[in-house]
Amino acid sequence: MNARIITISREFGSGGRSVAKLLAQKLGVAYYDKELVKQIALESGFDAQYIEEHGEQAPAASALAYAFNVPGTPGIMRGMSATDFLWCIQREVVQKIAEKEPCVIVGRSADYILRERKDCLHVFIHADMAFRAERIVRLYGQSEKSPEQRLRDKDKKRAVNYKHFTGQTWGMSQNYHLSLDSGAIGIERCADLIAELAKG
Repeated sequence: MNARIITISREFGSGGRSVAKLLAQKLGVAYYDKELVKQIALESGFDAQYIEEHGEQAPAASALAYAFNVPGTPGIMRGMSATDFLWCIQREVVQKIAEKEPCVIVGRSADYILRERKDCLHVFIHADMAFRAERIVRLYGQSEKSPEQRLRDKDKKRAVNYKHFTGQTWGMSQNYHLSLDSGAIGIERCADLIAELAKG
């Protein structure tokens, strides 16, 4: 396939971020995850932590979404809600990165944003609930919610955000070139398989 850019979409707790980082190392290309968030923060004026927490969540429907907007004032969120403005900046940053260099991009609807490019490989990483629940407790610790509820909540927010901005169903196999079960295959083997396909 000889893909320059690989986008990794993932269920929460599936290890998609680990797969992406390992993949970038194997291919010797740039890895965009936290760096992507920093770039969006730089260009949007939003705090990086806010982008990390809200950039892939469900759009806000309340008047607070427009709290920092001044209609008719040039340059201030372009007359959009915070969520819509953030999406526009995110789209622009992802497109710039894709033009700049071969890379692996984690999340941020990059699969959809770059859907018309012929040099991309779009991957979705998933796993069963038990695998993901064990993994998030090991990595992030316990919380007042059960691991299963945390997984459901996070994935629902990502799905709603994706549907809102793309009109497509998050995680649906037809939206990706490849869908891998990291729980059954393993993190490293997932990275190997994607690397093999990307190299063509």
